This record gives sequence, structure tokens and C-alpha cells, in this order.
Amino acid sequence: MFKAKIFIKRRRTILDPQGKAVELGIKSLGFQNVSNVRIDKYIELEINEDDEEKAKVEIEKICNSLLANPHLEDYFFELEKL
Repeated sequence: MFKAKIFIKRRRTILDPQGKAVELGIKSLGFQNVSNVRIDKYIELEINEDDEEKAKVEIEKICNSLLANPHLEDYFFELEKL
């Protein structure tokens, strides 16, 4: 069994309205040295597979078909043996 830690990041060329809103909120609190705030996704899941290569293939399929939008986002993941 493995734990997958999946990081999904909006591509830099894609506008991030949530990140801009958070940046404005931070600056309204008086923190003027903050810039380029980006809001991305972090997902953890456990996969009941003993073979690491098979687990990687399965995670890739899950990311490509459900978790990440391949037109707007990039992703990478780490596997941790449980």
C-alpha cells in the first residue's frame, strides 16, 4: 500500500483569480511585501497496490482522468510506502 501526495498547479500563463483575491486580502492587512500569490491543490490518497510502478501508473490515470485539468494544470506526485 502507498500514500500518494499529489500536487496540482495551475499553469503560470493561466489567470488565478483566487490567488489575486488572497493577495489583495493580504495587502489589505498591511503586508505589502507579498506578490504573485497562487492557489493550487494538494490531494492525498492511499492506493492498495504493492507494486510501486503499478501504483504510479494508476495515479497517473486518476490524475489525467479526474483530478487535474490537462489543459490548464500540471501535476506531480510522490509515493510513500505504508
